[in-house]
Amino acid sequence: MASSQARILVVGGGFGGLFTALELASAGEVTLVSNEDHFLFTPMLYEYLSGEVEAWHIAPHYKELIDDRIRFILGAVTEIDFAARQATIAGRVRRVDYDVLVLAVGGITNFWGIEGAESYALPFRKLRHADDLRRRMIDALDRIAPDADPQDAHNAATFAIVGAGASGVELSTKMSDLLRDAFKRRGLRGESRLLILEMGEQVVPGMDAEMRGVVERALNEAHVEVHTGTRVKRVLPDGVVIEHDGAETEIKSSAVVWTAGVRVSPLVEGLKVAKDRRGLIYVEPTLQVRGFENVFALGDIAFSPNLAPILAGTAQLAFQQSDLVGKNVRALLKGGEPATKRFVEMGEALSLGTEGGAVLAGGRVVSGALARQARFALYTQRLPTWQHRLRVGASWFFGGTPPRPLGL
Repeated sequence: MASSQARILVVGGGFGGLFTALELASAGEVTLVSNEDHFLFTPMLYEYLSGEVEAWHIAPHYKELIDDRIRFILGAVTEIDFAARQATIAGRVRRVDYDVLVLAVGGITNFWGIEGAESYALPFRKLRHADDLRRRMIDALDRIAPDADPQDAHNAATFAIVGAGASGVELSTKMSDLLRDAFKRRGLRGESRLLILEMGEQVVPGMDAEMRGVVERALNEAHVEVHTGTRVKRVLPDGVVIEHDGAETEIKSSAVVWTAGVRVSPLVEGLKVAKDRRGLIYVEPTLQVRGFENVFALGDIAFSPNLAPILAGTAQLAFQQSDLVGKNVRALLKGGEPATKRFVEMGEALSLGTEGGAVLAGGRVVSGALARQARFALYTQRLPTWQHRLRVGASWFFGGTPPRPLGL
């Protein structure tokens, strides 16, 4: 297999897939397949909801990020024939041949089979999900009469967030600030109601204790109700039924937003490879799929026994893994030995409302407005290409990052 002629197929255009494709652009004939026409810097989807960033900042089209060394196909891979080394793409008769395959399709929202969740809850993983939620918030505000009683306004602007991980925390504090600002601008009495519903016993499980303390204070200051030890029983068109201490309660809400976990995609479910009980693909320390020298998997779909649990499913892990996959694909093509790498926690950076944040780095936690700015600076450095980093950094530096009020 001559390196310059090797056909490298990368399935999935998230952190793992895109960064791997960019790393391998000169290693062979690289094809990137994604069911979206744009990359998404998911850690800043909350800022997109609030209007602190624009779509082009965090969701550039692939055509802006790759050059003619990478062939891009918009579509969904539905089947992979490992023996023939071919991938089937929905709507295309001709299959895509490969010599080396990189699987980086990511996960999809896990509704855990809870009644009504898939039909009525709003996921929060893509641009369109943020657009849907913002519209839902504006619609709820528009239904409140200017002279409404505080309790009526409170009930009309009630939102439930399922899951108290980083995503649920960032989302709820951001929504709280947006709704509080909207109440002031519209002259409404009272305030909105934000609830986090968490089956476990604490928020942001697995995070540093000091970081959790900062998060808990931020949630309290944002007037976000945190209901731990609470199980969602059913999601309704206009609310949610929860169970706590054996008692069921129905809560009316304008939206139920689902941030309670992910599961593997249908493509991965159908692959005949070794998997763990959650359906994740077993990979060697080199990120090669067990039993397939020429197939690599990374990100949300890959399971490596020696991985620190806190890194599982994070963008920073896929970011680090893409570098290793790139190096190991090159080694494979040159007849060398693939390497291993110890993946490290690169620090935590959370958005806490529209004016604050929290950053954990070097064992120290910084919070408030300074942490918010540090988070923007940190994430600018992790955007896909230096050209995009330059454009976005200039936009944030000269234009600022103020939120966009609801309804504007």
